[in-house]
Amino acid sequence: MVTMDRITRKVMIWLTNRGISILDSRVLAVRGRKSGEWRTTPVNLMTLDGERFLVAPRGHTQWVRNMRAAGGGELRLGRKTEAFTAVEIADADKPAVLRHYLKRWAWEVGYFFEGITADSPEEDLERIAPGFPVFRITAA
Repeated sequence: MVTMDRITRKVMIWLTNRGISILDSRVLAVRGRKSGEWRTTPVNLMTLDGERFLVAPRGHTQWVRNMRAAGGGELRLGRKTEAFTAVEIADADKPAVLRHYLKRWAWEVGYFFEGITADSPEEDLERIAPGFPVFRITAA
């Protein structure tokens, strides 16, 4: 799985850097909390009920820690760059977002969710919510 994840990530970055979005993929750029340098990673930009979200399927990663410190960043698609601000949502608000995310991207990141699917009971989504940071983003 690790090898497949690395290959998928590289392909997604390559396509997104060339302006090709696969199901709303973007390259997230956020300033490092210690270095201040831009750090990038591929993400899936999700829209639910008119609001936009970034979900961290790999958990509390470096980009998540940097986002918490910076409070925003940039979403890049080819030559287009969109600055945004981000607010982390509470665990209690995550189940609907996680369900929608899994409906759309389980084929790519489902194995990070430990057997939880878009069809799992609400209680299961509530149980795993603390392990998967979610940010609501708005244009800066």
